[in-house]
Amino acid sequence: MDVPDLKSPIFIPDSYSPSQQVDDSSIPTSSPGPPRRYLMLVLFAVSAVSLLGLVSPFYHGGELASDRAPATPLERWTLSRGTAEGVSEKSNGRILGATPVYPWTNAMLVWQRTAYHFQPQKNWMNDPDGPMYYKGWYHLFYQYNPDSAVWGNITWGHAVSRDLIHWLYLPLAMVPSHWYDANGVWTGSATLLPDGRIAMVYTGSTTESVQVQNLAFPADPDDPLLLKWNKSESNPVIRPPSWIGLTDFRDPTTAWYVPTESAWRIAIGSKDADHNGIALVYRTKNFVTYELIPRLLHSVNRTGMWECVDFYPVSTASKVGLDTSTGPGPGVKHVLKASLDDNKHDYYAIGTYDGEEGTWTPDDQEMDVGIGLRYDYGKYYASKTFYDPVKERRVLWGWSGETDSEKTDLLKGWASVQTIPRTVTYDDKTGRNLLQWPVDEVERLRQSSQEFSNITLGVGSVAPLDISKATQLDIEAKFEIDASALERAIEADVGYNCSTSGGAAGRGALGPFGLLVLADQDLSEQTAVYFYLGRGTDGGLGTFFCQDELRSSLANDLVKRVYGSSVPVLDGESLTVRILVDHSIVESFAQGGRTCITSRVYPTEAIYGGARVFLFNNATGAPVTAKSIKIWQMNSAFIHPYAA
Repeated sequence: MDVPDLKSPIFIPDSYSPSQQVDDSSIPTSSPGPPRRYLMLVLFAVSAVSLLGLVSPFYHGGELASDRAPATPLERWTLSRGTAEGVSEKSNGRILGATPVYPWTNAMLVWQRTAYHFQPQKNWMNDPDGPMYYKGWYHLFYQYNPDSAVWGNITWGHAVSRDLIHWLYLPLAMVPSHWYDANGVWTGSATLLPDGRIAMVYTGSTTESVQVQNLAFPADPDDPLLLKWNKSESNPVIRPPSWIGLTDFRDPTTAWYVPTESAWRIAIGSKDADHNGIALVYRTKNFVTYELIPRLLHSVNRTGMWECVDFYPVSTASKVGLDTSTGPGPGVKHVLKASLDDNKHDYYAIGTYDGEEGTWTPDDQEMDVGIGLRYDYGKYYASKTFYDPVKERRVLWGWSGETDSEKTDLLKGWASVQTIPRTVTYDDKTGRNLLQWPVDEVERLRQSSQEFSNITLGVGSVAPLDISKATQLDIEAKFEIDASALERAIEADVGYNCSTSGGAAGRGALGPFGLLVLADQDLSEQTAVYFYLGRGTDGGLGTFFCQDELRSSLANDLVKRVYGSSVPVLDGESLTVRILVDHSIVESFAQGGRTCITSRVYPTEAIYGGARVFLFNNATGAPVTAKSIKIWQMNSAFIHPYAA
């Protein structure tokens, strides 16, 4: 097959023929797809024993026959990156250890680049920074290494968009240039002041690797692209308190205004001497001088360093987003989120903010930050929200790093993507969690669609879905499980856990069942997105939503896991899932976004025209019906450099 030059600084994934290019200064839109086609569904069933014979060996160490050359034990990449400099681990080397490097081909590596997720033209990217809407443009800044596809030399990359999907690359926004950020311009947040000014507060790593907070502001506030930034002559504006570790003080939040004080407050993540995760709060009237408030915003025992803290209000009465400065009151809850350095997951909790005391209390102590709910149960970290005043919504960005080796990243020349921006709202049906959903604008990329309905999946069966292409998709599916089977399943299944279950091959009476995406025809490669139902000792049903990467690739130099958690399902609700497939990233949203999972996957066979989608039911005691499935082909976002 013809493959674009891997050394090219930018190329479009060629699972689909590129659309006609448009003028750089405009925003491309998807062309209408062909009329809806209903293709014949070939449904076949195999016995439970047969399905296990097909599935289980790949989950339990079975070897695959292959005519490809064996992996060669080339240089082993076991280095740690970032921890010595005072940030979270940025390499998979410690996990992969001495795993031999897989013999990746140019075609495989080119295929991995996404088509409609944001990623730089080349090199390393991590945390999203300072997202905002300003003078007609959405802005995204991001941690970026301009020199290599591994972490280091962190600067701020910059891109703009009219719609959060079609992005235009801009020149670097900020680079290490002073003693207070000589070792890195690290994560920060933007605060838009009432008079239209922008205060960008970010963490800098000094020449002595001390973490300090610095202020930057646009060199030309009239420039809607915000191309140039000035750093304050007062930097650093905040230094770590004496009782905080010099490398445990980073990632300031967007500030919120307190009218009774005529001042702003800003939170910064850290940990104390007892390894408790903490959020400190500072008061400022001018973003240059700051006062540490004596009381912590919040702390949770033994949760370790809190990175990328976020703090914002949500409405309990509507789906309208709230400005960050919205204070406590009727119909308002506050969300506190922290990225835990100890386990690299983003945890959040919903609670009540006491503006007078300056403290926040979770609604449920057992679901506190770091021990309860997560934004995403997959490869997702260092997230940050912003308030979009145009559409009155809270928008969430998240970084999805690679799970392959640094050696491979250097071969392909890039590492990491940002997930599709998500709207965040309060789930007024459960009253216990948030709902996350891809921003509406991503639907503009939808092209032709195919629909399937009322497909019955017997126990131990798989069914191919006859679609034309399967590497850039938006899938919405609804499942129902046989009611009589639910009544018959009386045995308790209290020990189920997605991560320790054996994945989609771990069978139970009421699951797993769902979809296989990025699968090849023989199912030697597949990423399973599925539900699993189990009864507790009280007889009540619990529902789990999981994503299994264990068979996502024949390659060996990858971190492959089974992700997931329980998901609330209320009486009368069907089981619903939405899946965004974009080459090497799969994002899944269950029950309207109550539980979300992101995977990075690197198939070797299920690429280009070799990718397929299947339904499956690996339960032992319950038929399942796929009530409705709709699959859209997705256009590329054609992300490219800005040209005036």
